[in-house]
Amino acid sequence: MSRRLQDTYRQQLEAESGLSPPPWGGRLSVALVCPNTYHQGMSNLGVQMVYAMLNSLPSTRCERFFMPVPADVEEHRRCGVPLLSLETGRPIVDFDLIAFSISFENDYLNLPPLFELMQIPLLRRERNEKYPLLLCGGVCAFLNPEPLAEVMDLFAIGEAEPILPGVIELLQSRCDVPRDQLLGDLSTLPGIYVPEHYSVDYDEHGLPVYRSLAVGAGKVTRQWAKNIDASMAMTCVLTPRTEFADMRLIEVSRGCPRACRFCAAGFIYRPFRQHSLEVLTAELADSSHVGRTGLVAAAVTDSDALVQFGRAIQAGGGDVSVSSVRIDAISAAEVAMLADSGHKTLALAPEAGSQRLRDLLNKGIDEEQILAAVTKIAQGGIPNLKLYFMIGLPGELSEDVEAIVTLTEKIRRQWEAIGRGIGRLGRITLSVNPFVPKPWTPLQWVPMARRSELEKTYRLLQKCLRTMPNVEIHCESLRSAEIQGLFARGDRRTARLLPLLAAGKGLKAACREEGLTVDFYLHRSRSEQEPLPWEVVDLGIDRRHLWQEYQEALNFRVGHPCRQGCWRCGLVC
Repeated sequence: MSRRLQDTYRQQLEAESGLSPPPWGGRLSVALVCPNTYHQGMSNLGVQMVYAMLNSLPSTRCERFFMPVPADVEEHRRCGVPLLSLETGRPIVDFDLIAFSISFENDYLNLPPLFELMQIPLLRRERNEKYPLLLCGGVCAFLNPEPLAEVMDLFAIGEAEPILPGVIELLQSRCDVPRDQLLGDLSTLPGIYVPEHYSVDYDEHGLPVYRSLAVGAGKVTRQWAKNIDASMAMTCVLTPRTEFADMRLIEVSRGCPRACRFCAAGFIYRPFRQHSLEVLTAELADSSHVGRTGLVAAAVTDSDALVQFGRAIQAGGGDVSVSSVRIDAISAAEVAMLADSGHKTLALAPEAGSQRLRDLLNKGIDEEQILAAVTKIAQGGIPNLKLYFMIGLPGELSEDVEAIVTLTEKIRRQWEAIGRGIGRLGRITLSVNPFVPKPWTPLQWVPMARRSELEKTYRLLQKCLRTMPNVEIHCESLRSAEIQGLFARGDRRTARLLPLLAAGKGLKAACREEGLTVDFYLHRSRSEQEPLPWEVVDLGIDRRHLWQEYQEALNFRVGHPCRQGCWRCGLVC
């Protein structure tokens, strides 16, 4: 290995403090792979949680692999050195199991070069007995496993706590079993999906038709932790080489009690669960970390114990951080607690400028509540504000886009008036992102807006906002959004696009080369009867109730009042 690569591995490891894996001797070895850089991977609480869980299991040792930065990728290729584990520098083929943790569809593009560096064939049909089995987990694995079904050997459908211990126990007891038999044994475990046990054909419309090849192979049911207090999700390795530097992250709740129609987290992580104040406080007392603590949840301000836990952290000499707050749930006490911790920016997510589109999304907030939240944050002494908006929403009109500008101007005037009064005037940043329809949400059937429409909207917003004092706008890459949309609702055929897209080929050109079309995956409406690729697994969400909620959204679009139905009874609760 070159000196450059040796230094990279050594410096990453030397900067860390916290958990160290147990000794190798006689243990089942697991390679935990994050298909992104060390900086991004170690910023992910899910990756840290799985790393800690695997190393806490008896007779198991877990080591980590990350996608190198571009300069190091070229160095690996130049030297012919395979990707090595961070902890001991072992090649990945020396491990008994390779476990991928994938939270973002855009990380799929890192898989072809990552497999090249690991010196493992990308497609499962090209791998034989000499290669370890590949297990894929993370939210992408159970949101829609099909785009990676030709790559991975098996998927964990659901949360790690109820699935991983059974997988490890079975592997430990079947170490000499042939690969096919081992996959058969694994498929009997709750939450394990083995793609090769299912054959997929496509009808004359290009829609998938599944056929079970193995006895007992049916829909795989999502597994979820009934008691999240039983295993804490908290940073186990601290390092300054992450997005959060030396901040400790801790999960305060899982899922979301809201039902925003665009948000997968509000559906696939049901039921909403909170860590108890007693357990959070005990975990805090057991940690030697004194510094900044980031509270992680889809709905942090919906936590019953937010202020009490935050004040407990401060009483121990630490500070508190949150990524965003719920507009209709933030309190003056919570703002004061965050301001006391030195918080300089808070984020709010109106998502849409017009009330019509906020109602379509089921956000449950109005302009008065948005401005009230802005007032609390500004009066609480936090100088900067971040606002999240989406464009390309179903039924979006030019006046809805203009409403983003109008709402931003109202927020700016109020923000500046309060800021001048208390002598603290900061900036307002808009993060504008294209709407991407996600599986298992009421909007899973709608088309994604075309790039030409999104570009037009970006230009309009930038023109209107660039002269607005103390306001700046950041727009997500449209290519990134389209790739996310393609793989979010893709089928098994989309795996063929991975090497082309990873090499930088355009989406339309890549689809054309593989006999596919962008319109089929991104820009068409789905019908009520259409089979959806991700329904090969069962997340406990009744399709009929999602369709009913979709129809409610359409009613908003055409101006009809909402019918308050009882669709939620079809969800896990």
